[in-house]
Amino acid sequence: MKLSVLLDRARDHALPVIADIGDDDLTKPTPCADYDVRALLDHLLHVVVEFQKLAVKQDADFSHTPSYPDWRAQFPVETAKLVEAWGQPGADEGIAGSMNMPAQTVGGLALLDLTIHASDLAQATGQRFEPDTEVLAEVAGLVAQMGPMAQEWNVFKAPVEAPADASPFERVLADTGRNPRWSA
Repeated sequence: MKLSVLLDRARDHALPVIADIGDDDLTKPTPCADYDVRALLDHLLHVVVEFQKLAVKQDADFSHTPSYPDWRAQFPVETAKLVEAWGQPGADEGIAGSMNMPAQTVGGLALLDLTIHASDLAQATGQRFEPDTEVLAEVAGLVAQMGPMAQEWNVFKAPVEAPADASPFERVLADTGRNPRWSA
């Protein structure tokens, strides 16, 4: 399935989570120990913005994470731009900017971040989240493929054991080093 279609499906599942985050949620912890909800929103929005640049083979800057004070309005707009950017002819071909990786893989990383961090935000704010089944299949493949390198880069922690009755998505979360049933 085309990457932009998968990104659009991931966006469709992330938007309600973002829309349901209230001001009283912003200081809550998340499964990402380094981020509270507000910091994770900034991180995710920054990823969305910078991965738009990578789609058009421009360099991205992940050296710092700016604050996005209008995240409620920006998230739907910027994720729509992300889908559009990765839907352009050639976006998933060649090498993607400063990441110096195949564009198809880089676009997959955008899909992975959008999906996993939407789940993180849902868990942190007491919401349910389940990704689209085709998005889940792609993300699971990426986690399996990128796991060791992602651990080396401190993007993932070492995998944890998933509960015996874990869903396929909970198993993917465990593979990224997250407690799949984390709660604040």
